[in-house]
Amino acid sequence: MGAVSMNALTAYNRGATGLGIGVGVIDSGIDLQSDEFGSRISTASTGVAGNTSIDDEGGHGTAVAFTLAGRRNGTGTHGVAFDSTLIGLRADRPGTCVGGTTDDAESGCKFFTDAITRGVDTARTAGAKVINISLGGSAMPQSLKDAVGRATLAGIIVVIAAGNDGTDNPDPFTDVANDSIARNMVIIAGSVGAGDTLSTFSDKAGTGAAHFLTAVGERVPAPDNNGANFLWSGTSFAAPQISGAVALLAQAFPNLSGAQIVDILFKSARDAGPAGVDAIYGNGVLDLTRAFQPLGTTSVAGSRSAISFVTNGMLSAPMGDAAQGALGAVVLDGYARAFATDLASTIGRSAPSPTLGGMLQSRTRAVAVARGGMTASMTLVPKSRGFGSGSTDNDNRRSILTRADVYPNAGPNSGFDAGQSRAIAATMTQRLGETLSFGLGVAQGSSAITAQLTDQYEPAFLVATMSGLGFDSSARASSAVRQRFGGFGVTAGIETGDVLSRREADGFARTGWRRSGYERVAIGVDRQFGAVSTYVSATRMSEQNTFLGARLDAGLGAARAASWFADAKARFDGGDGWSIGGSFRQGWSSTHIRGGLNGGGMLHSRAFAADIGKAGLFGADSIGLRIAQPLRVTRGGINIALPTAYDYATSQVTGWTTQRLNLTPSGRELDIETRYGLPAFGGGLETNLFLRRDPGNFANIPTDYGLAVRFNRGF
Repeated sequence: MGAVSMNALTAYNRGATGLGIGVGVIDSGIDLQSDEFGSRISTASTGVAGNTSIDDEGGHGTAVAFTLAGRRNGTGTHGVAFDSTLIGLRADRPGTCVGGTTDDAESGCKFFTDAITRGVDTARTAGAKVINISLGGSAMPQSLKDAVGRATLAGIIVVIAAGNDGTDNPDPFTDVANDSIARNMVIIAGSVGAGDTLSTFSDKAGTGAAHFLTAVGERVPAPDNNGANFLWSGTSFAAPQISGAVALLAQAFPNLSGAQIVDILFKSARDAGPAGVDAIYGNGVLDLTRAFQPLGTTSVAGSRSAISFVTNGMLSAPMGDAAQGALGAVVLDGYARAFATDLASTIGRSAPSPTLGGMLQSRTRAVAVARGGMTASMTLVPKSRGFGSGSTDNDNRRSILTRADVYPNAGPNSGFDAGQSRAIAATMTQRLGETLSFGLGVAQGSSAITAQLTDQYEPAFLVATMSGLGFDSSARASSAVRQRFGGFGVTAGIETGDVLSRREADGFARTGWRRSGYERVAIGVDRQFGAVSTYVSATRMSEQNTFLGARLDAGLGAARAASWFADAKARFDGGDGWSIGGSFRQGWSSTHIRGGLNGGGMLHSRAFAADIGKAGLFGADSIGLRIAQPLRVTRGGINIALPTAYDYATSQVTGWTTQRLNLTPSGRELDIETRYGLPAFGGGLETNLFLRRDPGNFANIPTDYGLAVRFNRGF
């Protein structure tokens, strides 16, 4: 029953049995005729009260010893630490246990503190890791307190039964737990039943709450000194459950000190009363499943960076549904305990971004002005006054434009909102003579400026676009300069911005994104060949803490990447409003692992688009059709050297295994979109119909269909 209540199966599945751990039991001895202990009774076992043998005459000691360390043979019950070594210390006064009953309080067994003192010292010198004292009474004399102090100084844990009087405080015998000589390594054991309710006979935590822990002490099956099985009840049988748990932890995690083991047992205990330490249950109910789980800050062995068992990274859209094999690693918790775990499940995959929601809900307006060789444009939104704007008041003041700022001569009926607006993006281009021009952008990428400088035309598709980096990002600033050499134009552009990776619900700010910087440098050449305009470019992009928009947290190496992209575009003007265009992008990304781990890899990516359109199909209207594949990793991954063996003796990783983080999706997004626009009601009416196969490069997501109808009117 005790092993079930404390969830000991987790410990057993880990191989913890108490093997090699000495457990001292100061009681009425052990039945030497029993098969339950075999050769696991230490030669250091002895009588400490004048008895010539440790052979039990009362039964209490045998039952306590069995509860702690009874053998596991596949039948019946067994002790908690069934492979531990018993240091039996018979402390009953000779002759007092003869003819005793199953309850030591009524058996006549007498225990004097000088014998218990000798028992504590003997267990200490015999190498015990824990000493079980299922005895009670009045306060300890100083001599016994000193013995307990010597034991705790040696790192030994002492477990003492709380008492069976049902009082609000434990027996005075346990008061030593509150003494400084206990060094927080004395545990007071209270009793609960199978339902985690404090036993009616058990003393409560009371004055010993900080050191109080409960375990099952009701109807515990165990043999007596004659081999007869009984159901025993009392805090005497809760104590060995806790002592056995100490032995399991000590064997499984040999690096732990006694104080750390106690701390783990207390922190992992189940709350049975009010939250936290309380006056009834103290720290709660013993729970070995929790005790054998990582506690505190966890890191990959060999690295000081924190690791999570929930999420350690997020892939980006170009990686889609990339499936992961095992990523086995040894991790250390806050107590430097080693655990083997598979981290593959902690790498998230970014769900496909909503296609039309943000576009159709946008309240942006574009304004532009041209004068001489200068062109300026801005994107405006209404000033946000509510919670969640993502900007401080100072930010708003710096970016507010009134109607008078944009249109100094506009009247009250100009159509522009008389309220204030906020500029969220802007570009400016300037011609410097016949062959040289340059442009600047705020919250706009260099590609947009380059398109203005080179007069590149892009049809108004909503879904099947080739703009952007291929993953979620936000440009901060950019600039470009174009020099014409005869029929050729050479453009160089630079850009800085943030990669946006999805944030878990971690309570941070309101945007839902984690930002990490990137820098981008591009050089391109454009040329007109009759009716065909062409543009080719080479781009280098450096990401600070991401790779193609994906992120690994510091615990998995905080990978970053340097990428090269080759782009080619062409558009044919067929006359009579017809045009045919296409674009192609090939990327190579070199990733590098940091944070104390080694690894990296090469990613190959690709995107393309082709479209056909006609202006003036029925007058002033226009129509177009495009097919596009957004950026997708075609092959590649990251090799990470992860620790797979650990030595407690040296506190060092002894084995590393290179494992593969696959970044190639099985899905391949393909977008097909048709658009139709015509002037209407003094403005423009636009319709877009689209189909997305494998949206977000997820093969198992149904095809996405959509229709958008928009009306816009100038102001």
